[in-house]
Amino acid sequence: MEISSFLLPKAQVSFITSSISMLEALEQLEHHYYSAIPIIDEEGKYVGTLSEGDLLWKLKNTTGLTFENLREVTVNEIQRHVHNESVGIHAQMEDMLTLAADQNFVPVVDDSGIFLGIIRRKDIIEYYTRNITD
Repeated sequence: MEISSFLLPKAQVSFITSSISMLEALEQLEHHYYSAIPIIDEEGKYVGTLSEGDLLWKLKNTTGLTFENLREVTVNEIQRHVHNESVGIHAQMEDMLTLAADQNFVPVVDDSGIFLGIIRRKDIIEYYTRNITD
């Protein structure tokens, strides 16, 4: 089964751009109660996922960085420690189970790498649960 029917579209997904500040990213995570959030570039392409851990590591490992000057650091300056793999819109649900084991969500992109939305781990698990018990 194609994943498009499980897609939570970009319009309904919170994401950040790589050019915003570390403080703005932190505020987005806090506002939505997320532990990770997709990052897109100015062209709308998926470039990675920022996690709470990435922010903490940056804060810990950057001399002089405090909560007061988080606006001075942009998201593209933050090293990401986990790579959330994306899939193309024409991928099959069968391809999703392995990714869902390691990711809270799977970013979905078009053939040009443009971010289209996500598929949540919850939806993948529900799909497999229904198909195993049927």
